[in-house]
Amino acid sequence: MKNIFILIAFFCLSYVASAQRIHKIILSDKGATTTTCFLLNENVVIYLSQEGEIKEWGVDLYSDRPADYVNRKITPYGGRVEYYTEKDNEAFRGKLKYIGNVMITYYASFDEKSMVGKIKSIGTNTMSYYTAYDDPSAQGKLKSIGRMNFAYYSSFDNDAYKGKIKNAGSVGFTYYSSTDDKAYSGKIKSMNNMPFTYYSSQDRVGLRGVQKSGNQLQVINGITYWIKN
Repeated sequence: MKNIFILIAFFCLSYVASAQRIHKIILSDKGATTTTCFLLNENVVIYLSQEGEIKEWGVDLYSDRPADYVNRKITPYGGRVEYYTEKDNEAFRGKLKYIGNVMITYYASFDEKSMVGKIKSIGTNTMSYYTAYDDPSAQGKLKSIGRMNFAYYSSFDNDAYKGKIKNAGSVGFTYYSSTDDKAYSGKIKSMNNMPFTYYSSQDRVGLRGVQKSGNQLQVINGITYWIKN
């Protein structure tokens, strides 16, 4: 009987952990802005900026349908919601603490200065950030979420893509440089070795810079990547 209870507890913990995961990664502003979407249980999604702030959150009843993601809106969550109180550390007073049974924690006022107030964990997922000792183009940005590491082009790289995301886990990104055609300079050139092409400044006005080839929505290792450009 004891073994049965242990087995049930194991499956429950496994379910909770699997329900708290990175669901989507969105690249916008030619890759200069990255948003990470978490999927929790009860179809709750949390959009996290690359600086560790919650941009928005709510319920996405169709979170398993990446194809229509562009036009979908999230709705308010009707379950348990709690916030940190005035008795808590000044760095996260008033911030979101619980969504259902998922706890959110933040770096406190006594932590490394560049990380104060940023999200530290969402459920079982912990976050770390590049500090003031790292390259200026990466300072304050997400360094890791759980086992997924993030890397950015350095301040010594080409002006068209320095500071932009270089890797999200095993998925790499390249960009057209400042020496390429001005219509698509700085835009995504490849994702996970899959190329993107665009109409050039030599094409008619309505097409210049418009994407010609490349899939903006790709599912890689269970994560949906959306290239907004």
